[in-house]
Amino acid sequence: MSDVYPCGPERFFIDGPAGRLEALGGCPEPERAAAASAVVCHPHPLHGGTMQNKVVHILARTLNELGLHTLRFNFRGVGQSEGEFADAVGETDDVLAALEWLRSRRPDDALWLAGFSFGAFVAIRAALRFPVARLVTVAPAITLYPELATLDAPAAPWLIVQGDRDEIVPVSAVEAWIERLAPRPDYLKLPDTGHFFHQRLTDLHDRLADRLAPHVPRR
Repeated sequence: MSDVYPCGPERFFIDGPAGRLEALGGCPEPERAAAASAVVCHPHPLHGGTMQNKVVHILARTLNELGLHTLRFNFRGVGQSEGEFADAVGETDDVLAALEWLRSRRPDDALWLAGFSFGAFVAIRAALRFPVARLVTVAPAITLYPELATLDAPAAPWLIVQGDRDEIVPVSAVEAWIERLAPRPDYLKLPDTGHFFHQRLTDLHDRLADRLAPHVPRR
């Protein structure tokens, strides 16, 4: 129930496969609460990625404003999360644990999954093992993790967001990959936008809200 869901700035812990995972919950305005909740995954743990990343924050805020409850968490070995980096394999298991926790707290909600960069990669891996209702991936790390090119497309409706001036994940590589996916994901390309969305976070928020709003399930 929403009245027991952990909202606000207080951090809490959920059980993960390698120990406790540090987490933050986000809640919508009660009158806007939708019949969906989402896990949001952060970028690479060895390159400064945390659940406080600005793009991750925007993803969670946008989803809260659309009416979803959200769960952000630090992957194993990040912040106060226990364990050590496990090259996406263990982190995928962390995502699955977060989804199971969210399902236990919001059992009647459709579960969405979102991620940025490395977080997008592990979100895709997790979506192949957990029946999420919708997948949102921002700047998926297609060139950093060639395994992405070999994965099947998840069955869930899927939105890929990509900046056209991404200096880490070239837009040409992302678009070539999308052409090979079946079913074809929805694709949103942001102009004049690099990998970290510097000075484009408001655009990211607005475009995400516009694209996702029609798909939010209402009670």
